[in-house]
Amino acid sequence: MEQILVYSDSLTWGIIPNTRNRLPFEKRWPGVFEHCLNASGGNVRVIENCLNGRRTVWDDPFKHGRNGSHGLAQVIEMYSPLKLVVLMLGTNDFQCTHDNNAWLSAQGTAQLIQIIRQAPIEPGMPVPEIMIVVPPKIVERKGSITGKFNGAEKRCIGLADELAKIATEYGVHYFDAASVTEASMIDGIHLDENQHNVLGEALARVVSAITAS
Repeated sequence: MEQILVYSDSLTWGIIPNTRNRLPFEKRWPGVFEHCLNASGGNVRVIENCLNGRRTVWDDPFKHGRNGSHGLAQVIEMYSPLKLVVLMLGTNDFQCTHDNNAWLSAQGTAQLIQIIRQAPIEPGMPVPEIMIVVPPKIVERKGSITGKFNGAEKRCIGLADELAKIATEYGVHYFDAASVTEASMIDGIHLDENQHNVLGEALARVVSAITAS
């Protein structure tokens, strides 16, 4: 059995827009992703490590532990051997507590790639391949998170292009979620149930070639 780690935030954790509730595993995109990979003949376990509010490399001034670089090396060590690590972060880099642009957020993802490659895994275990998944673009914010993401739809402009550059520079796989789905129209940030399904199926098609290699 091959293991894939998904390292992400609330978009993958499965928060239901405008609630504090969570979709079950089989309806979150990692669950759909795992099911599709195995239904097509794979033998894959998808491990979720997803935390609401997680940034790439920045702290949340109001909640501890949201800096994605903290403890990542130990997460890689914990779940090794890993075939692939999927990084889908960046949305929270644009919260109003940070004055980040797309370039800065992409540099945060670059730092995470370096941490993964330098993690203290056991001798003989493979350094996992890495895939950057660009989160859907932030659109018109609605509901309870409006203030938290004030101006985020402008600050995030260009993230897909900047992350594509990082993927090329570091030789990692790349997928733009906006190629198959938008963000939820309910809150402008997260994913609705049907969008989780679309994303999980799309990523399974892309990743099946990686896990077969």
